[in-house]
Amino acid sequence: MTSIPSLGLGTFRLQGQIVTNSVLDGLELGYRSIDTAQRYGNEAEIGTAIAVSGVPREDIFLTTKVWVDNYPKDRLADSLEESLARLRTSYLDLTLIHWPAPNCGVPLEDYMIALVDAKEKGLTRRIGVSNFNVSLVKQAEAAVGKNMISTNQIELSPYLQNRKLVEFLQREGIHVTSYMTLAYGKVLEAPVINAIARRQLATPAQVALAWALSLGYSVIPSSTKREHLASNLLAQHVRLTREDMEQIAGLECNCRMINPDGLAPEWD
Repeated sequence: MTSIPSLGLGTFRLQGQIVTNSVLDGLELGYRSIDTAQRYGNEAEIGTAIAVSGVPREDIFLTTKVWVDNYPKDRLADSLEESLARLRTSYLDLTLIHWPAPNCGVPLEDYMIALVDAKEKGLTRRIGVSNFNVSLVKQAEAAVGKNMISTNQIELSPYLQNRKLVEFLQREGIHVTSYMTLAYGKVLEAPVINAIARRQLATPAQVALAWALSLGYSVIPSSTKREHLASNLLAQHVRLTREDMEQIAGLECNCRMINPDGLAPEWD
């Protein structure tokens, strides 16, 4: 089974023709991993972009996330069937539980087992979680088995390095996927990042993405501008030095950008 690509195209907050154009540009530039979610409300537009792109479906790694309303066991698989119809595909490469939503009324064990059932039906080739803390990942592992969870997609940036959670995931053999790696652009203003960018003859965004890639994470940055999409791809060729990595490690300040009430856990 294909491993989770290291650099993908995020689509959070992109709607309508904007997301269609972004995915079309990304696929033309060479992106082969696309990340979406039921909650984003853009699966149909992404499906259209993939269909008209000319890129074979088997060459694309497609991820979506199940929204909280669809966690009940009698809804989860049906909701993925609906996602597949919108995305114009017969399978997903990866499906994640979007948020743990501790007070949603559906026990974690129930929705994780329902997700496994969806996998066994062939709706998705891999399953995982998003925004889970250490305790919740342990509960998910207990529910479905330690080898079933492919990734935990979590907010990570030079300003939020989440070391305790990352170290746990890596010990467990669960891949780390970083979202919000640029912290809504805030890390691009950091003097340390800019100094490294000048030394590396790179952009600050490339440096931040290269930091995450160097740590073994997958990243899924988004952009509405073709030139930024192209530039982000080049982060894969930036080789940060040990000194660069140490300096970026010093930027940790627990600056979390996404923390919705009722959905987020108590963070480690």
